[in-house]
Amino acid sequence: MATRKSAPHFLKQLYASRHHLNPTRSVTYMPRPGDGTPRGVTLIPGDGIGPLVTGAVEQVMEAMHAPVYFEKFEVHGDMKAVPGEVLESIRKNKVCLKGGLETPMGGGVSSLNVQLRKELDLYASLVNCFNLPGLTTRHDNVDIVVIRENTEGEYAGLEHEVVPGVVESLKVITKFCSERIAKYAFEYAYLNNRKKVTAVHKANIMKLADGLFLESCREIATKYPGIKYNEIIVDNCCMQLVSKPEQFDVMVTPNLYGNLVANTAAGIAGGTGVMPGGNVGADHAVFEQGASAGNVGKEKVVRQKKANPVALLLSSAMMLRHLRFPAFADRLETAVKRVILEGKHRTKDLGGTSTTQEVVDAVIDALN
Repeated sequence: MATRKSAPHFLKQLYASRHHLNPTRSVTYMPRPGDGTPRGVTLIPGDGIGPLVTGAVEQVMEAMHAPVYFEKFEVHGDMKAVPGEVLESIRKNKVCLKGGLETPMGGGVSSLNVQLRKELDLYASLVNCFNLPGLTTRHDNVDIVVIRENTEGEYAGLEHEVVPGVVESLKVITKFCSERIAKYAFEYAYLNNRKKVTAVHKANIMKLADGLFLESCREIATKYPGIKYNEIIVDNCCMQLVSKPEQFDVMVTPNLYGNLVANTAAGIAGGTGVMPGGNVGADHAVFEQGASAGNVGKEKVVRQKKANPVALLLSSAMMLRHLRFPAFADRLETAVKRVILEGKHRTKDLGGTSTTQEVVDAVIDALN
């Protein structure tokens, strides 16, 4: 009777290295490449500079012959709610690209941005702040990904007037949402070959709320032993960001802190006009300019048509990669970076005098 030969020694070592050195990590699922079928994307031009920069994306996508088509809807920040047909479109397409929506100050009018995140459970906000070659900034070697919890905390808008002249604003932190965002941050770091995750908090003061967030991050960190984990208090974090930003890699934060940290990081790496980002959930994703400061823009910029389209172009490259069109994403990113490096076509915020259309034309030329 034939006997089965034992595996060679080196095969046993290989098997052991793959299956026993890190028993807590499951095998990463590798998605199939896209089949090239054009995908529908819900497009919300938004307010202020929104129509200018989303129009830029439309032109570049057409020039690339990218396999996407847009379903465009007029939504504005002064509306009481996101129209039902818009939500229906996003739920159908699962992907949305949007310009900035103006959020009225005070007056009890809720933010449509927050409504979108709640309705679609877009629990993770991701902003990538990095140096672009050719763009002079105060710091070099900046490549920070800020991942912020998007559904609870101060931005949930749970406010009420207790008695005239006294308003109570609630900050709610849950273990479920904290663990979910921590897992997203560590999984992002693992899949993108990042080395460190930093949790940002104020648990020295808010010992229960931010303490629960930290506890959740620590628990998830134990499941990713190959990724370094550390913690930093939010005020010290802001100081460290503007003095030594290269120490940060991936940062995971509760809702409010993440907005502050992302805008600070964007400021030291070239400004909000060049930082891509998106809001993602289990089923849907909304891509937009990464950092919110100046997201709608000044009236003068709109009137002169000199809004910077780079952030949304890079966000649309993230969208293409999300849709499994990596070749188109790489081509778009390369073209944008080439235009920035050459330095001939830049908007005012980047030290130039170009209009939005001149930057778009330069990007389209760089595609060829």
